Amino acid sequence: MTTLINPTTGEALDDEVPSATEAETDAAIERAQEAFPAWRDVAPGERARLLRAFAAVVDAHNEELARLEVRNAGHTIGNARWEAGNVRDCLNYYSAAPERLFGRQIPVAGGIDITIHEPLGVVSVIVPWNFPMPIAGWGFAPALAAGNCVVLKPAELTPLTAIRLGELALEAGLPPGVFTVVPGKGSVVGQRFVTHPLVRKVTFTGSTAVGKQIMAGCADQVKRVTLELGGKSANIVFADTDVAAAAAAAPGAVFDNSGQDCCARSRILVERSAYEEFVGRLEEAVKAMRVADPSRDDTEMGPLVSEGQRTSVQQYVDGASVAFTGSAPDGPGWWMPPTVVESTDTTEAVWRDEVFGPVVAVMPFDSEEEAVALANDTEYGLSGSIYTSDLGRGLRVARGVEAGNLSVNSHSSVRYWTPFGGYKQSGLGRELGPDAPQAFTEEKNVFIAH
Repeated sequence: MTTLINPTTGEALDDEVPSATEAETDAAIERAQEAFPAWRDVAPGERARLLRAFAAVVDAHNEELARLEVRNAGHTIGNARWEAGNVRDCLNYYSAAPERLFGRQIPVAGGIDITIHEPLGVVSVIVPWNFPMPIAGWGFAPALAAGNCVVLKPAELTPLTAIRLGELALEAGLPPGVFTVVPGKGSVVGQRFVTHPLVRKVTFTGSTAVGKQIMAGCADQVKRVTLELGGKSANIVFADTDVAAAAAAAPGAVFDNSGQDCCARSRILVERSAYEEFVGRLEEAVKAMRVADPSRDDTEMGPLVSEGQRTSVQQYVDGASVAFTGSAPDGPGWWMPPTVVESTDTTEAVWRDEVFGPVVAVMPFDSEEEAVALANDTEYGLSGSIYTSDLGRGLRVARGVEAGNLSVNSHSSVRYWTPFGGYKQSGLGRELGPDAPQAFTEEKNVFIAH
């Protein structure tokens, strides 16, 4: 059994979660394989109806799921409600896919050539602790829509909402074995997802180091893999923008979810002529942030997920040139104030590494070319923002920055109806968007002679 800790109090939760053995993991995979033929053959309209029913049940339990996430992960209640709603929205969006997984008719001589999209079979979804609900939905919703069965492994620290979603799937009418949650250790459950021959694809969100191990393991069976990994995204602020607005938006771009976000804009690059004004206004915005009990509706930032995570983040702050911090509660729980570091050295760990906490490094630049070069000087390429009043510049810089998801005059990274994924060591493949279900299919070509 796994004992869970409430990040807000540092105390153990009443919930104890079983940790699946290798044999139990194998049994879950085999049940999914047994359920696959019948699920694959469900009429598209009926599969669509069941996904919509699942969405409706999730919606009816939004507050319950949100409160679970507050207790288990320390998310603010506002964020947690949005996250449960995102699962609902993904299910509704992909409920249209079963009736729209179109093949093609390709002109050929001597007959007719058609393509068919067929589901893979059993698909595994490995979910991180930072966004347990939405990232689960990004994997299982399109996979189920395409006719696959799903086995899902939640993170050891934050399994409660995933387990509840598995129960709600059955309540909505999904057949047993179609969607199964298997809590446990990555070294047992996750490893078996990678090595079991009945699992046809692995989707993983987490660290780049673990993603490399999963990719290497999948290579042994030439198993399909989608990876969404680390990030060290840049927020590029040009002097021609509304500096006050850019500074006011910057805390939300990095401190949301206590900075535990692979899309966090944890490097802020500011054109030198606007640097002093920007940093001054950023200080006002950071010190005004409400860091408090995440169950309160007005809280903007809660605790870190664990004592270990807080220790890891603090190591990056120790010795860095801290410009200023916000506030954080005293007492129990894994609290840390939002922290701003002024950086002049691009080799510093706080500038280069994915800190994954409420820490942002700020640095000036002198030209558009330098800004792009600094933004690209990283092994990662997931997300980023560009603030400018010059549309041409915004497009040029967006074309120049090596990242999969960029926003101009915004820090929004994720919409379930648009593709999401990274360049370089931030990942492989794309999630979300209209084409996501196709990533869970094989494309078969059939030639029929006249």
